[in-house]
Amino acid sequence: MYCLTVSSLNEIPWDDVREHAIRASVTSYSPYSKVRVGAAGYTTDGRIVEGANVENASYGLTLCAECSLVSDLIRQGGGRLAAVAIVAGDHQPIAPCGRCRQLLFEHGGNGLLIDAGEGREPKHLHELLPDAFGPEDLGIRKNQ
Repeated sequence: MYCLTVSSLNEIPWDDVREHAIRASVTSYSPYSKVRVGAAGYTTDGRIVEGANVENASYGLTLCAECSLVSDLIRQGGGRLAAVAIVAGDHQPIAPCGRCRQLLFEHGGNGLLIDAGEGREPKHLHELLPDAFGPEDLGIRKNQ
């Protein structure tokens, strides 16, 4: 599992990642909530992937920006997320919902950094989703 070290934290181009998240928020399809959300992720191999929320009239079928971001990650060949920035239409950080925390864990792990905004320390995903259930649990949790 990939985990960022303190020294590599300084290697995250936060300004670029935030700008990509803001640009992605403009592409949001949010006619019901009127809340545009954009997400951008920085991969361990230096790529930036993006996503925006896509709402649906049935609400339960709405895709969060983080779902769209992970789709873009897979579409570009996969890899691991090192850091993500998620912003609302006001360009300010917004925390991922519980479902998206789990989704981000699958593709970034406990060490994934979540942007808290300009001048604030990012949070590690394990702070937002302690004791997460992941793919490694599937092998050890099978019925006897």
